Amino acid sequence: MHGSKVLPLHKKSRLLIRQSDKLLLGYKKRGFGASKYNGFGGKQEENETILECAQRELFEESGLTCTDLKEVGNLLFDFDDTQTQLRVTVFSGHTIFGNLVETDEMKPQWFDINALPYDQMWQDDVLWYPYYLKQKKFEGIFRFKDEDVMLTHFVRQTE
Repeated sequence: MHGSKVLPLHKKSRLLIRQSDKLLLGYKKRGFGASKYNGFGGKQEENETILECAQRELFEESGLTCTDLKEVGNLLFDFDDTQTQLRVTVFSGHTIFGNLVETDEMKPQWFDINALPYDQMWQDDVLWYPYYLKQKKFEGIFRFKDEDVMLTHFVRQTE
């Protein structure tokens, strides 16, 4: 990281919806992470819990609600180019309600868990998704030069 320098820290949620051997990801159409597949989520707003953030973002980005969310991982990202840190709480869910819709921000798509589009995802995903897919809790720290160049990484199972 950056030694003793304190960087702006943003808390974000990430929600992965899995049903059997399928995983719902969204193709990010604009903003941070555009042109990548990712779980659903975003910045925690004032006066909401990180779980409420995950639920809100899922609905805003896909039209779905999920009732059985559980926390499965914690990730810390350090972006050198913007001097920003992101603390991301990863949730998993299975039971969804509503109609899946494409929004102005995300285009949802189901993938077979054995054929995830890692080449169109964040570089760190290939390192921590295997823990998630094996239903293991995990944590990780990643440092990026910009959105596309990962400089360092550390990932481990926590249970």
